[in-house]
Amino acid sequence: MSRIETLQKVAESPVISVIRMNDTSKLMKVIEALSEGGVKFLEITFTTPNAVDVIKDVCKKVSSDFVVGAGTVLDPETARAAILAGAKFIVSPALNLETIKMAHRYDVMMVPGAFTPTEIMTAWDMGADIVKVFPATALGPKYFKDIKGPFPQIRVMPTGGVSVDNAGEFIKAGACAVAAGTDLLDKEAIANDKFEIITEKAKKLISNVKAAQK
Repeated sequence: MSRIETLQKVAESPVISVIRMNDTSKLMKVIEALSEGGVKFLEITFTTPNAVDVIKDVCKKVSSDFVVGAGTVLDPETARAAILAGAKFIVSPALNLETIKMAHRYDVMMVPGAFTPTEIMTAWDMGADIVKVFPATALGPKYFKDIKGPFPQIRVMPTGGVSVDNAGEFIKAGACAVAAGTDLLDKEAIANDKFEIITEKAKKLISNVKAAQK
């Protein structure tokens, strides 16, 4: 899958599930629950123990419907390791030109992090496919509406503070996609093996996003 094909799939399915787990023993059950809820994108962060091996294992096990990527990628070396393990997109909390270059060398979608208008424009000028606005917790949907005024051409995506209930508001404000972690992957539900809760959250989140796109 080329980076253009990945971007096209984001447009079709604009919800990315951020996987940040210290214990991955239940990861496949979580992924199955997300799949049943309609989620197509998985971002496995490098704060996950043995992230490269986890990415490689997940890529082997999930269906072709899923797009697996790597998050919390801080440098080009980590990006390359993730890509060789099977990651089809790279997400970073910050902006690093060499990481963007590395992702594009392998024709992989790159989503660097930015916060201010200057950082967002700089990321786009450096070749970002989507700019991750992080942390969106401190900004809210209105910031995205304000940003899209002068930068209508820049694809922006919130991470941090995205919930099932507010995801649609970010889309209405101009975000091309949303990345959800904590609210979607309910820790209590996972601990108690109530994976149906994750499925229902995923269904609701996607429903809210689709309604906001109309």
